[in-house]
Amino acid sequence: MSQNAHSVTQSDVIVIGGGLVGSAVAYGLARQGADTVLLDQGDIAFRASRGNFGLVWVQGKGHDLPDYSRWTRSSASRWPGFAEALMADSGVDVQLRQPGGFHMCFSDDELIERQLRLQSLQDALGDYPFEMLDAAELKARLPLIGPSVVGASYTPQDGHVNPLKLLRALHVSGQTKGVRYNSGVEVDTIDCAPGEFRVTAGSRRFLAPRVVLAAGLGNPQLARQVGLHAPVAPNRGQVLISERVRPFLDYPTINVRQTDEGTVQFGDSMEEAGFDDRTSTEVLATIARRGLATFPLLRDVRLIRAWGALRVMSPDGFPIYQQSPLHPGAFVVTCHSGVTLAAAHALRIAPWILGGPMPDELGVFAGERFLTDKVFSHAH
Repeated sequence: MSQNAHSVTQSDVIVIGGGLVGSAVAYGLARQGADTVLLDQGDIAFRASRGNFGLVWVQGKGHDLPDYSRWTRSSASRWPGFAEALMADSGVDVQLRQPGGFHMCFSDDELIERQLRLQSLQDALGDYPFEMLDAAELKARLPLIGPSVVGASYTPQDGHVNPLKLLRALHVSGQTKGVRYNSGVEVDTIDCAPGEFRVTAGSRRFLAPRVVLAAGLGNPQLARQVGLHAPVAPNRGQVLISERVRPFLDYPTINVRQTDEGTVQFGDSMEEAGFDDRTSTEVLATIARRGLATFPLLRDVRLIRAWGALRVMSPDGFPIYQQSPLHPGAFVVTCHSGVTLAAAHALRIAPWILGGPMPDELGVFAGERFLTDKVFSHAH
């Protein structure tokens, strides 16, 4: 637990990556009593945490990989208690609301496909509540819905949070529990020795018997150094933000949500654009059109901000969770659903890292699946 003249810091665990994933894991580790050092690249990082939609979203996920649905739902069910813990430890209300959520359909074909997807999940899992609503039923629940929406699916576990408040709450809560947070740290190398990992960042050294790779798009290069395979790549999403308007939408939807502050977020684009996190007029126009088709009353609302951000996406869209078989004590934790899965990362991943049993759902998420011909279809 020392930091001497040679700038060597010792701890129980080193977490590399201070976004939503790494911060949630570090907070969970500290809650378990582990002396945890968190290394964050800082604001130069491609911070997916700052560009996401803030959804705690279960609906439709894992329809072709039920373990992903189970994992997602396990996190969503833990979110209320998790939000309370963050409030107690940080004083930050992340504005969790879980009234259920809607996925809008704009054609009969979309509606049929949606029902088949959710029905397949119910068939696989048994307990998977959902409702399919036609236009009249949907209008009874959301009176301001537009005429081009032919129906929607609804599941009761869906919700949303303020993602910027969540990132702050995780950082403050972690430090309240003893996480030693280091910003502006660019990790160069990880050296592995039996029972010890030495992380080098410039002139600084960090030593611990466990290391967690939660560095998002930096994970592929780091993973190779500890005998793991984490082939994630950027996937761009763009978001539009309106001025504050009177409350009109009590539920999150997949492409429009009203924030706790009254602004409206429009989104749900997915683009292969490399490491380019800029916005494009064409994509933003498509997002805006879909948002207006959903809620025509927004036609005259002013847009005040737009941004692009890079998701951390594996080839099949599902997470990668694994302990290194070559260097036990080294873990990779990476996904593109850092908000939805934050509760599971803090409350279920952290005990596993500290020597507890691996959660049952995680067996299918090892990185070696990408070294075979078996690739599942997209998770989103």
